[in-house]
Amino acid sequence: QVQLVESGGGLVQAGGSLRLSCAASGRTFSTYPMGWFRQAPGQERAFVAAITSSGSSTYYADSVKGRFTISRDNAKNTVYLEMNSLKPEDTAVYYCARSTSYPTTQIRDYGYWGQGTQVTVSS
Repeated sequence: QVQLVESGGGLVQAGGSLRLSCAASGRTFSTYPMGWFRQAPGQERAFVAAITSSGSSTYYADSVKGRFTISRDNAKNTVYLEMNSLKPEDTAVYYCARSTSYPTTQIRDYGYWGQGTQVTVSS
């Protein structure tokens, strides 16, 4: 059973930074792409960023490109989301997820999800 546990969320002022972490259980972490998604109140869950199993390639939603950075440390079974220049519209619950095969933008391609961590950006 794969478990994903996010941490690092909190309250920050606009323009500030946060670093989210997602710790994964299991021995196969390094063989799967990982992704971050977010869900704001009253909205559908949306893609934020994804990374290949090796970490050699990354993908971002247009809304966060240039401000967020996804990375991973396979030795620590952890994926990160560095968030800079935060905006109030970045307020959401952030989820990490493990892809079944490719680092896609589609929720249906991710089979395991964490419980989420709240990020609140005040104006």
